[in-house]
Order: sequence, then structure tokens, then C-alpha cells
Amino acid sequence: MDRRNTGISRRRVLMAAGASIALTPMAQPTAAVTITRATSAGPEDPAQRADLAEQALVQRHVRAVWGQPQVRLGALVWPSSLLDESFVKWCYWWQAHLVDCAVDAAYRARTPERIARVGAIARGIRARNITGWTNRYYDDMAWLVLALERADRLLGVRFGDAVGDLTAELIDGWNPDVGAVPWRSGDKYYNTPAIGPTGLAMARLGELPRARQLAYFLHTRLRDTDTGLILDGVHEPGGRVERTVLTYNQGVAIGLETELAVRTRASEHRERAAALVAAAEKGLTHTGVIAPAGGDDSGLFMGILARFLAEAALALGDRTAAKIVHTSARAAWEHRAEVDGLPLFGVDWGRPVTVPEHSGVFPQLMHSSAASSANFSRDLSVQLSGWMLLEADYQLTAAGY
Repeated sequence: MDRRNTGISRRRVLMAAGASIALTPMAQPTAAVTITRATSAGPEDPAQRADLAEQALVQRHVRAVWGQPQVRLGALVWPSSLLDESFVKWCYWWQAHLVDCAVDAAYRARTPERIARVGAIARGIRARNITGWTNRYYDDMAWLVLALERADRLLGVRFGDAVGDLTAELIDGWNPDVGAVPWRSGDKYYNTPAIGPTGLAMARLGELPRARQLAYFLHTRLRDTDTGLILDGVHEPGGRVERTVLTYNQGVAIGLETELAVRTRASEHRERAAALVAAAEKGLTHTGVIAPAGGDDSGLFMGILARFLAEAALALGDRTAAKIVHTSARAAWEHRAEVDGLPLFGVDWGRPVTVPEHSGVFPQLMHSSAASSANFSRDLSVQLSGWMLLEADYQLTAAGY
């Protein structure tokens, strides 16, 4: 099936932007909703839990872009205002993960509605990006390549020249002197969030020498020898390393080594993947649950680690990886709150989502950073992480792990 983008004129973009400005005085959050603690265990079946997470996110966040019903994106917060739903503000890489989760759901239970949603969100990214599929951030483009490649491979849904255009940009961004791609065009920071997904995309698209070189870069330049965990990045020239340790950096490194282990059959990649899983379990789980991150961009960090842990379990038989995903999924589900019977996940899967003590009304005007301290969040990123986790849990269960 060829899902070619429909295109959108600059005039339409300017009209939408003008309408968004006009709506600013009206841009108050939607009517108050009641948030409650989960009063029952809910379904035991991982497929049903993933389905409820999907329903929750789609109902709360997914909206038509500029009045076009077959062009959709995820509003960055919920409850959302008219301004939020005008997509003046958006986040390319969050939307790429929304496509990936939509692919997960369609692969779990293929329906015309789910297939159409994958296409609509991808077209939303193309429309809102205005100038084409690409931008100047290599991590953004790598995530979208991965999502669109999976849509093609698993569902037969294609988007014209999208994957080719994006892949060409990733290859053009390669710095042969460093042996990696930077965070963004013209930058001198070479970080795991760009290198990991770019390497994974290269592996899946048959560019194995580049993928192996990126894996080698992470292993030799950014692996902390004391903990075995992958650090955030390095500034070149000079080699100054940013030593921040993040869950999703482990996820992308595990995903890259897993993919290379399968495609090359080289033992070194299998061994590196297993070592990374063990290091993540030791350093980035609490009582077996993936460590919390926060709202905004970091809201996606936990889910990304869960996704690639599941891939390591499925492809390499890594039981430790499967255990972390199952334990995290149980915790996230048990600690969820509910709105109209659908789950609302916290930034910390290991503790209950806090609900208001008196009125039970979702504090709509609270900023995400303040909400995070109470373990709930309005951010699309946080809810995507929860959905991604439950899809990973389902995939493992369905495969017998």
C-alpha cells in the first residue's frame, strides 16, 4: 500500500498560524476532568492493557491538523487548549514515536482504523514540518526512519520517498574524521541520542559497515568502564565527554547491538547487548522497575529503554531484558490512575500516580515540571512511554517470554 503524502501549501500554513494567533485569547484548557486512583486490577491480559493504553492516548491527544481529518498529530499536553490543538508548538521526535506506537498497535491487532491512523500521523509530521520530511536534527530524522521502516516492513504502509530522503540526510551527516553523526547539522556534539538510532536505522536499511562503526563509537568512546553504561556524548574536537547517564541512551545502544547481533551473527554484538542489559538492570532499575526520568523530552526515556529491552529478549533470548519489561509493565499498570476508565501513567512507574486529595479534578493549569513531582504529567511523552511499555509487554508475552 502506497501512502503518499498529500502535501500542504504555504498559504494554508500561514492561514493556520494566523488562526492560531487569533485563538490565543481562547486558549484555555478544555473542561475539567476527574482523575481517580485505579479501583481494580483491570484486565490481566497484556493485549487488553495495551489496547486500553492506546485508547487513552488516542482519545486524549490525537487531533486533526488544521482541519484535515486524514492528517493527524498528537497534542503535546492533555487536557489541551485550542492553541495546543493548532500545533503552533509541536515536537517532531515525539510524533515519530507516536507513529511507532501506532505501528505496534496495528501489528498487535490489524484493523482498517489502525492502519489509517499510522498513515494520518505520518502525513501530519510531513504537513507540520512544512518543508519536507527532513530537518536539521539527526536524532529526529533517525527516529522517523525507524518508525516508517517498521510501518513498511510490518504493515505494508509506505510513504513515497520519505525513508529515502531521510536516509540520505543521515548519510550526508556522517563525519568520517569522527566516525559518527553529530546531534544536528553543523554541530560538533556527537551524542548517543543521535548515534544510536542512526546506527539502528543504518543496520535495518542494509548499511552494516556504518552501523557497526557507530556501535564501535558508542562502545569505545562513550561506555563508562566502571558501570558499563553508555554516556551522553562527546564534544569534538577536544574529546570532552558529557557523562550524563540516561535510560534511553542504554535503550538505543541495546537496540543497535541487538540488530547487529542478528544481522552479522558476530558474537561481539551479542556479548555487548547482554552486558548493556545487565548494566541497565544494575544501575537503572529500582526493585526491578526502570528508573523514572521526568516530563517533557525525558518522558520518553523509559519507554525507549523498554522497547529495546523487549527486542533484545525477542531476538537474543535475553531473559533479564524480558524480566525488566514485565516487572516495569506490572508496576506501571498497578500504579496508574484512571480517567473515564482509561489509564493515566505517571513519570515514575514505581509509585502511584497522585490524584487530588479533595476534588478529584485534574489540575489542568499545572505545568508539567510541577506535575512531575506529584507523579502525574500532562505530557504526551509520558503517556507514550506507558503505551510503548505495555506494547512491549504484550509482544514478549505473545512470544512466550
